[in-house]
Amino acid sequence: MRTVYGPVFVLRPYERGIQELLGRYRGFLQPGLGFQIPILQVTRVRDVREHTMDIRPQPVITKDNVEILVDGVMWVRPGTDEDSIKATFYSIDDWKIAVAQLAMTNLRQEFGNLTLDESLVARELIAANLQRILSSYTSDWGLVVSKVEIRLIDPPEDIKLAMHKQKTAEQERRSMRLLATGEFEASEQQKLASIQRAEGEREAAIQVAQGKAEAIRLVNEAAERYFRGNAQALKLMEMTETSLADNAKIVITEKGISPTMLLGSLPVTVKDES
Repeated sequence: MRTVYGPVFVLRPYERGIQELLGRYRGFLQPGLGFQIPILQVTRVRDVREHTMDIRPQPVITKDNVEILVDGVMWVRPGTDEDSIKATFYSIDDWKIAVAQLAMTNLRQEFGNLTLDESLVARELIAANLQRILSSYTSDWGLVVSKVEIRLIDPPEDIKLAMHKQKTAEQERRSMRLLATGEFEASEQQKLASIQRAEGEREAAIQVAQGKAEAIRLVNEAAERYFRGNAQALKLMEMTETSLADNAKIVITEKGISPTMLLGSLPVTVKDES
């Protein structure tokens, strides 16, 4: 805030003001050139841009009785309308100090409703609740709380050490689970490979057996088709060979040697030619 006492003044685009005459409200001032009567009139100017305000680090106790250190940051601005500017001057003495104190008080309450584990993962929820609560209070002061962020949630050292050990144990457990899962999958793959290899060998054996059976079938068909008559001829040749070995006489016909007409065993009649 700045106060103008001179007769001529200028309000910049991000400023709004009020003018008082003998200590009483006279009017609302927009950006631009302004005039006043010195001593009788006074102009008070408010910067309506966003103001970045720290929520100082402070210890808070969670729902499960753990003391943690938290801090944050918020963005607050005065409203740009006449009523809001008047409220920033007449409804609160120092709005920045008032908002900071209000934020710290409600921050303790927000964390007091949560356990430590809930607090560590609820930054956005706490910030949203804090913004809503602050906006409801500061609207009467002509202020707008645009945003609230929680920057730090710092547990005690012993809690951090315990959390670190828990995290390490969890990582080791996950690592062991992944290793066991990998070994199980590898064994399953080996088992599947063995089954597939056995199936392949069985299929190969079946193929070989089927090939042999087919070969035997073809040989039998060939023997049936081509060697039945040859077997009879072979028998005849064997009979002829036997007959010749016994010095038997044979008859040669127009169909060849006929062992069925052997004459060696028949009586021979000699015809008288005289």
